[in-house]
Amino acid sequence: MLWNRTVGKGPNLVLLHGWAFNSEIFHELVSKYQNDYCITVIDLPGHGRSPDIEGSIEDWCKEIIRLIPEKSILLGWSLGGLLSIFIANQMKLKELILVAASPCLVNNDNWDFGISHEVFDQFAHNLKVDSTKALKRFVSLQSKDKSQIQELHNSIQKYPASESALNNGLEIITNCDLRKNYREINIPKKCILGKLDTLVPVKIQHWYSETETEIQVLKSGHLPFLENSFQI
Repeated sequence: MLWNRTVGKGPNLVLLHGWAFNSEIFHELVSKYQNDYCITVIDLPGHGRSPDIEGSIEDWCKEIIRLIPEKSILLGWSLGGLLSIFIANQMKLKELILVAASPCLVNNDNWDFGISHEVFDQFAHNLKVDSTKALKRFVSLQSKDKSQIQELHNSIQKYPASESALNNGLEIITNCDLRKNYREINIPKKCILGKLDTLVPVKIQHWYSETETEIQVLKSGHLPFLENSFQI
């Protein structure tokens, strides 16, 4: 079973983190909302304290779904957002919230609302060379709060993702195009974007605006939930 933790009281809220990170990245968000929601955080397969699960996005999501109560609000950040779109087509949810996320994370011939191949390839290379160092540098560029950065650095160093998880996550990010899946989701959908995000460009709001999605844009990079102005 994947590692998970539930705290708080109220409507069910489930948080899914991004590639190479772990659920500790949501520490401040959990503290902020645990009096309003019953919050479940999950370490993705091979990330944090969870065991590896070989296979495709279907295999990963099958295990994640076991931990999500029906009618939950599901919030996914980055890769967690991609997984959340897949999950929203598999079970009954109350609401889907995507944070700095895209149904197709890497650009292709008919999609330019994702990560450019050059930027993604360099990031992936840096992760494979030294994942801890690469993630620390990435986080340092996303916030000016030194104590916040140090806390995130500590969680990255304490719970590194496995090499298998990094490779499986890379395959999912590179190969999944869930645009059709997203359009078929008929529950309330919200997307929160960072105006300064270099991975999921803010111009994707134009695509989301055509898919009955509520859109919020914050003055942030790829980690909008670290901003004081972030609201679920």
